[in-house]
Amino acid sequence: MPDLLPFLTSLAWPFALAIAWIAGEFGQRWTGLPRISFYGLVGFALAGPQLGVLPLPDGGAVPMLADVAFGLILFELGYRINLRWLKSNPWIGVSGLVESLTTFIAVYLIALAFGTPQLTALMLASLSMATSPATVVRVINEQRSSGQVTERVLHLTAQNCVLAVFAFNVVVAFWIFRTFEDLGDAIWNSLVLLAVSLLTGAVFGLAVPALLRAIGNPRQDPTVAFALAVILLVAISYAGGLSPVVSTLAFGLVARHRRVAFSQAQRGFGALGELLTVLLFVFAASTLDWEKVAAGSLLAVVIVLARLVTKTAGVAAFAHLSGISWRKGALSGVALAPLSVFVILLLEHARLAGVHLVEQLQSVAAVTMMLEVFGPIIIQRALMWAREAPETNAQTRPETNHAA
Repeated sequence: MPDLLPFLTSLAWPFALAIAWIAGEFGQRWTGLPRISFYGLVGFALAGPQLGVLPLPDGGAVPMLADVAFGLILFELGYRINLRWLKSNPWIGVSGLVESLTTFIAVYLIALAFGTPQLTALMLASLSMATSPATVVRVINEQRSSGQVTERVLHLTAQNCVLAVFAFNVVVAFWIFRTFEDLGDAIWNSLVLLAVSLLTGAVFGLAVPALLRAIGNPRQDPTVAFALAVILLVAISYAGGLSPVVSTLAFGLVARHRRVAFSQAQRGFGALGELLTVLLFVFAASTLDWEKVAAGSLLAVVIVLARLVTKTAGVAAFAHLSGISWRKGALSGVALAPLSVFVILLLEHARLAGVHLVEQLQSVAAVTMMLEVFGPIIIQRALMWAREAPETNAQTRPETNHAA
């Protein structure tokens, strides 16, 4: 009997992943909603503070595997970013900057109005700037979406991630300086680590394409090579205290402009990507506590609505200048609503780095849970309303989603 508990604990995550996958398949088939919404619901229900099936995700292999899953998605996002397009159409970048800064200011003022301490409000505002690339890329792949709104959402998501990571690290540096009065440590944990993360990802972006060319078979499926490189890059980021978000995004961005044809690879990294995506969304939701979700629910609703308004208005305001209609500009802004996975992993890294201020962010838990479920639905509907993801695509099984 004493050996039974460790045995059952060791089976918790495999069973949770199986249940989440089954729920996603049947849930998508019956409702037409994205599978990842059901993954999140299962992860939240089975979490330690709820049903207590899953152990607390405190270190170990599962958080690192979640980072690997997120890294694969960020690499794919970075690979789909066209810097030349942004250079020829700078109003896209301007719209992203405006909507991010407007969101930061709006959420900061709302948090202060709810009596949130200034430092916590700054951290909440910086996190709210982001759009979750995991949700965006997953839904776009599942829907097989393409078009002006799709491309803008991908580019704006990448920009939002970089701005949010930068702002979040500045706030963390401020917290470190105010707590420990150590300016050197504050600068190291903000700008220096981000710069090193960017450089590390860029080095991978140069080295891996060079290796693939040296192999001498450009038509060979590079899925395994890119996946192994992402796993190695995430491991290096973990060991060196770097940002896997910035490094993997930079890896994909630089690799694209080294002209290695990712189109030969499986979109979403095939079966490996599918499995790790289930783990990622189950893990993200399993970090949430229903008591914190309930405690921060009112502020969360206001923040979600504020983000929706600022991001929609910020992108729509520059729609005509960037070459699209007001309607498509507004839908591009609406599609930036997802937030959950990005925030959870960023907070987990901050907590592991000793920034215990995150325990005060109850409203983050509520915002995260709301957008874990509704974020994928919002972007799915936005893409459908833009006529870039026909409703028939909602029934397309993900294993058919290979790049042309």
